Parts: sequence; C-alpha cells; structure tokens
Amino acid sequence: MARKTSPIEDEIGDVLEKAIRQRQWTTVDLATATGICQQRLQDVLDYRSDLSRREVLKIAEVLDLNEVGLCALNSGHYPLPTPVELPFALHVVPMCHGVGQVNAYVVTHGADAGKGLLFDTGPNVGALLAAWPATVAAIEAVFLTHVEGEHTGGLCDVVDYFGIKTARIPAAATAPCGSAMPEGETYEWQGLVVSALATPGHAAAHSCYLVRTTKPQDTALLIAGDLIFAGSAGGAFYDAHLQQAHLKRILALCREDTVIAPGHGPLTTVRNERLFNPFSV
Repeated sequence: MARKTSPIEDEIGDVLEKAIRQRQWTTVDLATATGICQQRLQDVLDYRSDLSRREVLKIAEVLDLNEVGLCALNSGHYPLPTPVELPFALHVVPMCHGVGQVNAYVVTHGADAGKGLLFDTGPNVGALLAAWPATVAAIEAVFLTHVEGEHTGGLCDVVDYFGIKTARIPAAATAPCGSAMPEGETYEWQGLVVSALATPGHAAAHSCYLVRTTKPQDTALLIAGDLIFAGSAGGAFYDAHLQQAHLKRILALCREDTVIAPGHGPLTTVRNERLFNPFSV
C-alpha cells in the first residue's frame, strides 16, 4: 500500500446525511426517532457541532450504523490500517475535486515497470498528467468504475494521449471510447488478472475491479470507485438499497487483507472497513 495518506473523504455530517438519505428520512424523522433536537442534528450536518457519545450511539442504533466507526468519525480519529504490501506496484494519482480530491490509479507489474493499467481518468487529461507518476510512460488498458465527470471526464483525451487500445466500462454504461465489461469478465496482462464486479447504487452503472496475480496466496487490490471509502460510502444517487447491498457483498466476497483503493480519500483494507465503516453492519 502506498505510504502517503490522504485525508478521509467524509466527516460525520456527511455520513449522517447519506444514512438519512438511504432511509428516505429527513432530520425531523431522525430527531423524532432519537430524541435529539432537530437543530442540533442540522448543526452536525452543516459542520457546526459535534455530538456527544450518547447521541452518536443512539443515532447508530436508529440508523443501523457501525457505532465504533461512527464514534471514531465524531472524534475526528477514524482508524486507518497499517500499510499493506502488494505483489505489484500501485501508483495513486490524486487530483483536486471541489474542496477534496479524486483518485485515479495506475498498476504496474513485471519487467516493464514503465507500462501499466489505468483505473479511472480524473476530470480531464491535464489534471491527470499534472499528478502523473514519472516512472510510468505507457498505458496498456484503462478501466472506468463509473461514468461521472470527476472520474471519467478525460477518457477520450487520455485514450488518444497514450494510444490506449483497450478501454473498458461498466456493462450498463455508455461512453464514446469504451466497451462494456460485465460482471465476471476478466482481463489478463503480465501475470495480472482484472475481474469486473457490477456494483450499481451510487450510479446505475458502476463497477469495482479486483486486481490480483495468478498466485492465490497473494494480496489483492479492489478498485472501489464510489462504492466504499475509508469510513464512508459513496452517495446512493441511483438506488440506496442496491448501494448498501453491494457494499456488504463486496466486503464479504473479498479476503480481509485486500487493499481498497477508493475513488476519494485514502487507501484502506477490507478488514479495516468490516471493523469500522459505519455502513458495514
């Protein structure tokens, strides 16, 4: 796992907003269910206040959230795992997006470390190249987690710039420079296997990609897009129930030492998010 740590994507107010939206509730509904003043809840959503431990535990109970992770977020100390070594090189390509950042990733393996696989492209080719790893000169293939501006805005320009022959996108998505890669389909290159996992919810067409070697004992990498972040999940803009179901499915499917590379925020592991992610229960 890369040693540089990015700030986590969401604070407790962001997580509560997403959890309330999943329930199709309002702050009035949450206030009624918890006995916490609506204005106090609104202050937390607007980053103007923290909650007491008692209040956090009550909210976790009512919204069915992981109370340990929610308390950690409330204290501003969400735990991150010790860096994990992968059997291939992972380059994080962080780019500015609003007040935060969006991540693309390059994986290299084998004798030709100057060539790799790219996952997502960022908002545009200029932003991608400004953060590009100096040791990588060529891209064999690119994979998109979902068609959303900050993740795939530069796709066609990136394909042209690197002369990429293979660009894969989620099966239900449309993009002018990519072809569909449905659940279960694999792509093999230089001893690496990339498997597509359909995970709609944040968007109607969203995929994660599991990257592994041909050795079963080796640690794998999950390119998670906006399915799951360290300490949070992507907004369920398409279907909240699907989003939550696929988040739990992927955490159950992957080995606990699997490294998670999310679309926003720092790297984490499946074990860490099973233990602490508010949406993992």
